[in-house]
This record gives sequence, C-alpha cells and structure tokens, in this order.
Amino acid sequence: MNGLNQEDYAGVKGQYALITGATSGIGLAAAYALAARGMNLGIVARNEAKADEVAARLRASCSESINVDVFIADLSSQHSIRDVADQIAAKCPKIDRLINNAGAMFVERRLTADGLEMTWAVNHMAPFLLTTLLLERGMLAEHARIITTSSHGHKMARKGISFEDLSGKRQFGLLGKMTGGPNFRYGETKLANILFTSELAQRLEGTGITAYSFDPGLVSTNFNQDNGLLARMTMAVMKRFASTAEHGAETLVWLAETDAANLANGGYYADKQVRIPSAAARDKEAAKRLWEVSEAQVHVS
Repeated sequence: MNGLNQEDYAGVKGQYALITGATSGIGLAAAYALAARGMNLGIVARNEAKADEVAARLRASCSESINVDVFIADLSSQHSIRDVADQIAAKCPKIDRLINNAGAMFVERRLTADGLEMTWAVNHMAPFLLTTLLLERGMLAEHARIITTSSHGHKMARKGISFEDLSGKRQFGLLGKMTGGPNFRYGETKLANILFTSELAQRLEGTGITAYSFDPGLVSTNFNQDNGLLARMTMAVMKRFASTAEHGAETLVWLAETDAANLANGGYYADKQVRIPSAAARDKEAAKRLWEVSEAQVHVS
C-alpha cells in the first residue's frame, strides 16, 4: 500500500473502474494503484491469455479481496466494441471510473474492417464508441468520471483535425511520411481525445458524470514497438529521457481518486494540475464538429 493508510482510499474503495489498455504500461500501473486502493476492476484487452494473467496478478497483489473482470475486445473493430459493451452491461455493476487508456501508433496506413484508418480508429473512435455505448446503456454511476489518456503530442496537430483527410491518405502518402506524417497523425488523435473530452463534458453537464483528459508525459513503455526497426530505435533513444509507467500513471490515478471539488469538468491535466492545451484543442466548434463526424462514422460503419 506504499505506506499510505487505508482511510486515504475511502473515497474509491469498493467502487468499480473499467480500464482499456490495462495489460501493460500506464494502464497496468494505474490498475495496480487502483487495486491497492480497494477498487474493483474490469480490464478490456485484446489478448485473453495476457489479460487473465494480469487479472490474477492484480488479485494477488491486494491484501483484501477485490474483483477483477476480464473483457476481450479488438478496439479497432466497432463490431467488437459493441459486443464487449453488451458483455460489460450484462456483467458489470455501475461503473464509477471509465478509463479510456488504450492507444497505438501505426507508421503504415492500414484500414480497419470498418474502413477507418487504424490509428484514428484505435485512439479516437474506440473511446468515443465505447463511452457513448456505456452511457446509452446507463452503465455509468451517478457521480462517475470518464478519464481519457491524451498526450503532449497533441500539439503536433497545430492546424487542428484534418476533417477533409480523416482516412489519412495525405499523411501516409510518400510526401507525408517523409515529413513525419504518421507522427502528426498520432498527434491528431491525441488532439481528438481532448476535443472529445471537452464536448463530452459539455453534453453531460448537470448529470453528475464528469470527463477529463490528461498527459502522462514521456513514459518508458512498450508503445510503438511493433512498427519496425526505425520505430524501435527511436523509442530506445526516447526511453533514455522517459519516466516510469508508474510515474506516468500518477495523474490518471489522482484524477480517479481526488475530491471532485479539485477538478474542472472537461479539463486537460498534467502533473496533477489543470493545463492549457493548444489553441486547436480549445476550439469549441471543432469539438462539436468532431462529435458529429464521429457519430456519422459510427453509424456508417
């Protein structure tokens, strides 16, 4: 329990947190921290064997008994997300903390079964669809919080969301790749996380449910290790300046457990403080347009 007393966790003990991307990195570190605080967990993962192993380790790490549920989903597939939302609705109690943490970056342009570019689908459309489905099913508790992992990298998308190129053809084209297009695409999805959170908070105003996004900082994880030798070399250099996953998860855990009076609904956080994101991330009209476009992509798919 890291030297803290049980009463320090009274606010979240016995509550339920659903976390995507909880089998490694920041998500796993957050899962351990929340389990230590007595929270029951649901982890959404793609690899069932790995998820079962992590669930067993989480249960064993706690001095008190907690529940850890495993839900399997491919977050690039809207069919899979709809299916897992049904499973969650059938099995889970009310969700007190919905943590949209899963993310990825693809250096080659790939399309999902729904016809969406893969980085966009996993990083933005997955949290958008899962969150809206769980809200529609009434799965969020009275004072639930929705926390989405963004990044300082959102500032790479200085011109905002490329609504005219959501399929990423330009960014993943030859010229785009030569000028860092896949990195800018990743930044664009992290910008989308902030805009989604801002619009979500506005739409939930008065319900008691709140939404926040945060920047974990540069963290040493297995992120971007499946995109070839150059990506692995780049991440190896960056890791020399990176913090641990536990440190990266601190703001996430703080957002989950701190008194609501300390928080600004719809806010973007880093180092446990509300921060001012880029000008593009503060564009209310872009946030509204993104929501409408996302709804259309869900319906079309």
